[in-house]
Amino acid sequence: MGASFSRDRVWPILDAFREALLPDGAIIFSAQINAGEVGELEYTVQVSPGSEGPYTRALAHGLLPRTDHPVGSLLSDLQERVTVEDWFIDGDITSGFKKVYAQFPGSLQKVSQLAELPSMPRSVADNADLFARHGLTEVALVGVNYQRKSVNLYFQLPGDVLGHLDPEVIRSLLREIGLPDPDEKMLAYACTAYRVYVTLTWDSSEIHRISFAPMPSPGLDPSALPARLDPELEQFLKNSPYTYSGERINASAAKWSPAGDHLDLAVYHQIPSRLLTVFTSNAVAA
Repeated sequence: MGASFSRDRVWPILDAFREALLPDGAIIFSAQINAGEVGELEYTVQVSPGSEGPYTRALAHGLLPRTDHPVGSLLSDLQERVTVEDWFIDGDITSGFKKVYAQFPGSLQKVSQLAELPSMPRSVADNADLFARHGLTEVALVGVNYQRKSVNLYFQLPGDVLGHLDPEVIRSLLREIGLPDPDEKMLAYACTAYRVYVTLTWDSSEIHRISFAPMPSPGLDPSALPARLDPELEQFLKNSPYTYSGERINASAAKWSPAGDHLDLAVYHQIPSRLLTVFTSNAVAA
């Protein structure tokens, strides 16, 4: 990719989670694209929670500073009310440990339930009506960013609109958030989403970012993406190594914020067999 990186930022994370790494868990490499240029390179790894949980492990190994901020209590509050099925950690190749994800797709959570958590940002409750008006009511995944002190809620779209969202719904949602009308190519791409996720903080009721993610699938064609890619990025998508049979599984997301729109691209280096079957079957059905 031609990107600079720091081994001192990457290796301590992998070493700290050595015993928690799942032999068949997901490993995902991702790149953030802004106007065709690489913005960030990250990696996401599925882990076992162990007895202490990923956040406590990160603290114990000095990957994060201890804090009195509510961000430090959110996952423990969540675990008291929700059975988490899968855990993931997220790191940046230069800035180090960033996020923990808690996934519960088998028991989707209502926004109203999550808003009641003591340490959840007030912005979740403040935007609950907006979410409901646009069909965003059930959450399958929560991501906690410890570097930026923010939260991502990943809404699972219902089956009747999954993969074919109404463009007017997206336009309306962006306008209510205070964002300009989207580029038509990015809009068309966003309409194929199976999940929509937002970025919120404790500082205001503002929705800082909204993203639309199509279901991961094999054989992504770079020419079909709504953004120009540098040759290095095409190499990333076409030639990143992977460990499973069949075609490489790629993921993507169209994102909007006050700074503009951009695209996230990802490659599954390793993938659980059950997810490989889901993503491959979806591509065949489409």
